Amino acid sequence: MTQEKKGIKLKVWGNYALFSRPEMKVERASYDVMTPSAARGILEAIHWKPSIRWIIRKIHVINPIKFENIRRNEVENKISERNVRQVMTGRNVELYQVATQERQQRASMVLKDVCYVIDACFEMTDNAEPEETEEKHYNIALRRMEKGQCFQNPYFGCKEFPVKFELIRNDEDIPKSFYVGERRPLGLMLWDMDFAIDVKKPPALFFNAEIVDGIITVPTKEELKR
Repeated sequence: MTQEKKGIKLKVWGNYALFSRPEMKVERASYDVMTPSAARGILEAIHWKPSIRWIIRKIHVINPIKFENIRRNEVENKISERNVRQVMTGRNVELYQVATQERQQRASMVLKDVCYVIDACFEMTDNAEPEETEEKHYNIALRRMEKGQCFQNPYFGCKEFPVKFELIRNDEDIPKSFYVGERRPLGLMLWDMDFAIDVKKPPALFFNAEIVDGIITVPTKEELKR
């Protein structure tokens, strides 16, 4: 089964999105478009197993890029891993947060009225069982996308920004991009985290992104390291 045969094109859209730039520490500001890691997260929310790895090939930017400043409530701290481990061993440790005491209001620059088409494929990993095949996972992914099913609700960067999705079949055209005929550099963008180096603290990988005729072509990991 070739890589092209198992490729999928998924239209995703929503009212708001926040693909946070890692250089922004306190106030959150979004990249101009969806990052490859965010696209992968959406696909994994629909169908993921340890035996497959999603690969983002292209991101079609359908709607014009629009920003909006909003203020969002966030909690200041997270429940510590140390407390969780103590509870797991039977210790009597408080394992909750009081939102009214932890709440902070922060400004965010978010994207508004977003729509993309994710062009992706997947590859089998070393965790695949002998009976697992590319054909099996490809058909499961297609079926779930056609029915609008997911293991967990996909979102655009934050859980309060849910994703609507729809499979684009092989005989259907991709919606026309607002940026057809244009070339728009986007600068350095997060590609993904390199979990192959360190699972707990993976280093970030970046690439020079640009929209060409409405499409961001995503390099492979091998191309990034050249």
